[in-house]
Amino acid sequence: MTAIPTELDDKKLQELEEKFDPEMRFRPVVPPALQIVKWLLIALSCFHFYTAGFGLLRETTHRGVHLAFVLGLIFLVFAAGKKAYEHPRANSWLNPGGVPLVDWLLGLACAASVLYIPYVFDDLAFRVGNPDRSDVVFGSILFLTLLEATRRSMGWPLPLIAIGFTLYALFGSHFPGLLKHAGASWSQMINHQYLTSQGIYGVAVGVVATYVFHFVLFGVMATRIGLGQLFLDIASSVAGRQAGGPAKVSVFGSAMFGTLSGSSVANAVTVGSLTIPAMIRVGYRREFAAAVEAASSTGGQITPPVLGAAAFLMIEFLNVSYQTIIAAAVVPAFMHFFGVYMQVHFEAKRYGLRGLTDEEMPKLKESLRQRWPTLIPLVLLIAILVSGRTPYLAAFAGITSCAIVGLTTQVRGNNAKNWGLMIGLHALLAVICFANLGQQSEWIKLGLFGVGTAVALAGWKLAGITGRIGHGVLVEAFETGAKYALAVGAAAATVGIVIGVVTLTGVGFKISFIITNWATMIASGLSYVVPEYFASTKGLTLFAALVMTGVVCILMGCGIPTTANYIIMVTVAAPTLVQLGVEPLVAHFFVFYYGVLADITPPVALAAYAAAGMAGSDPFKTGNMAFRLGLAKVLVPFVFVFSPSLLLVAKGFTWYDFSITFTGCILGIVALAAALSKFFLVEMKRWEQALCFVAALLLIAPGLIVTLIGAGLLVPILVRQLAARKLGLARAAPA
Repeated sequence: MTAIPTELDDKKLQELEEKFDPEMRFRPVVPPALQIVKWLLIALSCFHFYTAGFGLLRETTHRGVHLAFVLGLIFLVFAAGKKAYEHPRANSWLNPGGVPLVDWLLGLACAASVLYIPYVFDDLAFRVGNPDRSDVVFGSILFLTLLEATRRSMGWPLPLIAIGFTLYALFGSHFPGLLKHAGASWSQMINHQYLTSQGIYGVAVGVVATYVFHFVLFGVMATRIGLGQLFLDIASSVAGRQAGGPAKVSVFGSAMFGTLSGSSVANAVTVGSLTIPAMIRVGYRREFAAAVEAASSTGGQITPPVLGAAAFLMIEFLNVSYQTIIAAAVVPAFMHFFGVYMQVHFEAKRYGLRGLTDEEMPKLKESLRQRWPTLIPLVLLIAILVSGRTPYLAAFAGITSCAIVGLTTQVRGNNAKNWGLMIGLHALLAVICFANLGQQSEWIKLGLFGVGTAVALAGWKLAGITGRIGHGVLVEAFETGAKYALAVGAAAATVGIVIGVVTLTGVGFKISFIITNWATMIASGLSYVVPEYFASTKGLTLFAALVMTGVVCILMGCGIPTTANYIIMVTVAAPTLVQLGVEPLVAHFFVFYYGVLADITPPVALAAYAAAGMAGSDPFKTGNMAFRLGLAKVLVPFVFVFSPSLLLVAKGFTWYDFSITFTGCILGIVALAAALSKFFLVEMKRWEQALCFVAALLLIAPGLIVTLIGAGLLVPILVRQLAARKLGLARAAPA
């Protein structure tokens, strides 16, 4: 029997990401553009790495440098149309490096308009509200080039939304009823969007430039040194031999890999490259195999400690610590993976699918012996986060530790010289991150870091040390990490336009009023069929508002990425939930979870399509199946809205409420998985499925009485299933 591949191939993974993720698909270029793009990407990573460890620049300057790199690079690496990807241009004076001259000029114009604000920042206080001609000109250039950069990097949906909001700001006097406002001139709009921190230079760009980039780079570095491979080996040892083992490895592996990567597509490609072929081989349908990986991979955005970009935005919007976000995310993330796991389990039992054999299993002891040092960066990152220091300092330590481990430890045969250098450099890193180095700490830290780098280079040269990665891999990781930042950076800036319109026109309050009125009307209708004992009118109103918010999140997620979806919905919908009595942290998590569903919601389910491409399955069927597998993620947000104790750090937390809600969720998810899989102990009958659905909804609904009613409905199903299994075993037994 030929063994199923169990080793990740970094080069192959990059090719898969470029194939299935449009945000990573760069047009082919030739020298000198090839070298220019490469070193600009590396410079972008170096800039963020330096500022994370040795002090951020002034807010406007930091965001300006980040945006100038990101938007300028987009015009070099993303073509205006699809033909340029299929038919690359030759090097000429009209196409330097295979890039049209107009794209070079657009990139320079965009970068110049971004850097104009930091350049004139000291004078802006005297003319905000009364921009001069140069302000309007540069602002207009940035506004138009930003929309084009976003279109190139992620398609039309988000730019069209931004254009729609802009038209509303300009022509508000022509809108009917409650949506009508005085309207703004082009100059007034550019002033608000460009010269203030309420628009393009707002919190979204700040979070990407301050937090998100660093953790993306950490995830790439950790994968390169072998931590992702170690996680997959551990997942295989835990679940590989169980029924339908490869699918369960996919769930466990995606959960563990999600601690490194906040990207659903990167998670699907990395883990799926190993698990999808194995799932197909043991008997899973291609659509189901791809859907398992897609549904599991979306959990990467909700799995601590890294989470997705939206988690870092919560820090700024809610003014809470990152530790609070991590603690709140733990239980809902577990519920998501548990829901996928149970459906996988019932599917395997229903069709009698096998687990992995010993020949197909990785050798865990050997993997741990070779790769356990790769855990050091993750442990260090979590330790710094828990200590209360800034997330970007934690990311700096994690990235540096990855480099130390990768360059000083060997895959086989570690010796004293390697260990001595690795321990010494980590001790120096701990001093830089944890010690109080006085008022001149940035300079002292930089000096210590420089000394450590010099010692390391001398040690490598004199001792002849070779590590698990070379310097070339380190440089490539910095280049790849920057690639991930381009599309999300453009999206963050474009979402700033939407936020700017909301703050300029006050439309957010009007939308909240409209949603509340609609929710009240729906609740009045439901009150005739739902007894007051089960739900009050206030509860029904909140439920209706949640349903409308969730539907809008899913619809918007069909065209725009999670982060942009989250920001827009937090701006226009979350205030409605807060007005209805939902705690802000809970409201933000609700919107966040429904935004993440975009990656498995057809017709634009990127994670599902990436997995379908690797499985050779129908993308639309895969997306529908992935959505079914992710139904726990659909229901759990409603649970923690009505019982915030599930988030652990929400106000009013009690262990009693948490115990009742947690137990009900576990039982409800099992019942829901059984109903969807048509199997529990044996094949289910139609009435059992229907009763399971009802029981699942009652079990998941918070409250002891409702939970007990739901549990009671499961009793006849369990009795019938036990009897049927016993009868089946008796018939199968030899005479």
